Amino acid sequence: MYFFQILDEVVVNVGSNCYGFDSLVRVIKEGLFPVIQIAVPIVLLVLCTFDLGKAVIGSDDKENKKLFKRILRRCVYAILIFFIVTLINLVFTMVGNITENEDLIKWSNCWNNPMEL
Repeated sequence: MYFFQILDEVVVNVGSNCYGFDSLVRVIKEGLFPVIQIAVPIVLLVLCTFDLGKAVIGSDDKENKKLFKRILRRCVYAILIFFIVTLINLVFTMVGNITENEDLIKWSNCWNNPMEL
């Protein structure tokens, strides 16, 4: 529901930090990233649960080894996807703080405060 509230507030403000892309940045940062950060790992963990159930029920050791490798990979992917969003936010924030390049500072300001002038 929050995602649609962001879309309802689409305002193009050419004088903002983002030069008119502020609504797009807000949709990505406040709408898309939380969905990716929460929903994708949950789906992967649910699939891991199904694979674990198959491995427990199944009696074939060779098939169980394959299922456990798949479970391990999915758990690692879920952890990576969860933290990749945090890493992206951290990088965009740090770039503006450690550089003296005006374009990078403007992009960092756009990412951190898209609606400000």
